[in-house]
Amino acid sequence: APHGLGWHAANQRGVAYAHHGRTQAAEKNFSSSRCAVGKAAGFGIVAALMPRFPISEHCNGRVFFNPRHHPRIWPWSILFWKCTSRPARWPRWVEIASRTPPAAPGPGEIAATWINHATFLLQTPLGNVLTDPVYSPCCGPEGRYGIRRVHAPAVEFDALPKIAAVLLSHDHYDHCDLPTLSRLAAAHDPVLITPLGNADLGHRAGFRQIVELDWWQAHTLTPGLVVTATPARHWSNRVTGWRNRRLWAGFNLRCGARTVHFAGDTAYDDQMFDEIRHRLGPPDLALLPIGAYEPRWFMKTQHCTPAEAVQLHRDLGAHRSVAMHWGCFQLADESREAPLQALADASARARLAPGEFTVIQPGESVRVG
Repeated sequence: APHGLGWHAANQRGVAYAHHGRTQAAEKNFSSSRCAVGKAAGFGIVAALMPRFPISEHCNGRVFFNPRHHPRIWPWSILFWKCTSRPARWPRWVEIASRTPPAAPGPGEIAATWINHATFLLQTPLGNVLTDPVYSPCCGPEGRYGIRRVHAPAVEFDALPKIAAVLLSHDHYDHCDLPTLSRLAAAHDPVLITPLGNADLGHRAGFRQIVELDWWQAHTLTPGLVVTATPARHWSNRVTGWRNRRLWAGFNLRCGARTVHFAGDTAYDDQMFDEIRHRLGPPDLALLPIGAYEPRWFMKTQHCTPAEAVQLHRDLGAHRSVAMHWGCFQLADESREAPLQALADASARARLAPGEFTVIQPGESVRVG
């Protein structure tokens, strides 16, 4: 019995020692785990604070903004606009004749065909370029929701010539249509050239070649054909994600001695476009937005009026400008035809020469060179 009691006591002490050992081990493991979690959290915080992009006058490393004038687009202001606006009535549908692109340009020429909204086919002897392509029925998620178009694309998708590059100015749905981008990636395998932070959209669309540019950075598509990202005064956001985490831009396309400036989506800025002219020279052709500008209290920091577009044309020193960003999607309160009359009035006040700033119909082309 004493042996049994001694063994039992010793066994209990052994159990206690073993339990104590396991407790110490568990506490050590817990402490190590907590330390690891703490380190991971710390690394996560550091990673979240680390700059993703070069810090500049338009980026703090993670968020983009406009120098001097940045629009503050609050949800309440959008709601207030929608609740108080009295938009002009647009036609439900405008019949547009489908056209084929013009013949390939000769040496020293660039042909620009307006397809719809901000979509232009730019044909050069060194390759064809498409700007902000939108072929879906709506500008919104999946191309099926949101604002419906009122006319068809003037050049059918299957009628497009071989596309070497797509210029994507920013992530708003009326400029960045993922279904169209997916079709282009599958059919043409072009290079996608876009501002910083937009590569994820290109990957989702299936592009294999994506080039992100900061303002003033350039990419050579082929010797003699160069694209430079230029400043624009705008903002970025889609239904999901954080606002202004993707940059917006215009583009300067240089083919040999000829240049085309595609403004993308922009409000007027009294310094920005002067600087573009000083750095890159006056373009032979400028593609400038004239629509989606009412009401001014809400739109003035996002879109320019036709009169501001005329001033933008003069700031750039463009030899010729063509209007875009009107007539396809009702994005604002003015009527479909209002930008055309306003542009004519502003051009007359500015005493522009006939044909210096023109309106063309979807499917029509202009040629420089």
